Amino acid sequence: MIEYEKVTKYYKTNVGLEDVSVRIENGDFVFLVGPSGAGKSTFIKLMLKELDADSGVIRFGDMEVGKLSNREVPMLRRGIGIVFQDFRLLPKKTAFENVAFAMEIVHCTRRTIKRQVPQVLELVGIKDKGDKYPDELSAGEQQRVAIARAIVNNPAVLIADEPTGNLDPDTAWGIMRLLERINNRGTTVVMVTHAKDIVDRMNKRVIAIENGKIIRDDVGSYGYDHNLSSLGEKGALGSYGD
Repeated sequence: MIEYEKVTKYYKTNVGLEDVSVRIENGDFVFLVGPSGAGKSTFIKLMLKELDADSGVIRFGDMEVGKLSNREVPMLRRGIGIVFQDFRLLPKKTAFENVAFAMEIVHCTRRTIKRQVPQVLELVGIKDKGDKYPDELSAGEQQRVAIARAIVNNPAVLIADEPTGNLDPDTAWGIMRLLERINNRGTTVVMVTHAKDIVDRMNKRVIAIENGKIIRDDVGSYGYDHNLSSLGEKGALGSYGD
């Protein structure tokens, strides 16, 4: 469960979030939408404790995020997997090694890694690509490796920051079907996107943010009237002001 209670974050020249209250239940699939500068990245960075709120309370499960010490932050982030628009794979590591690296960071044993990595590669549909390097994979396959890396440690929440932004439409839909399958296995998915067609077809919960405030929270279509070009192509975690 993720809960924001009257959360406000100001920057020197603009508002990040203002008096935001929202609750995301375990197992939800949520689209986070809005124009560039709306507050999407602030919402995510506060959840990860990359930023601290000026006021209000953020809860992640049993943890009150704002009260966590620096030493406790890694424990919070282990419960959150992140997928980016630009994949961020390690170029000199194979698909297997990229996924294994996420397990090594949390000190999993070699035996556990050897057993679990092939399972997650199979889940994301690339079980025969484990020995391939990123430059030997298609964009869609690279994103599947990135998703495998994000979920290999069984996080409670998967944040997907424009995960289809660099993909052609057919490949994008393959990634969306994968994210839905992961969600159906119990992982909460929060996807930042400007892809109106995807949001409309998926018919999931949509949280729309504008000028730091939630202006809409319901199930259905994208439902945003602004010219889509104003939403930009940049990933929502690209700048502190977004």
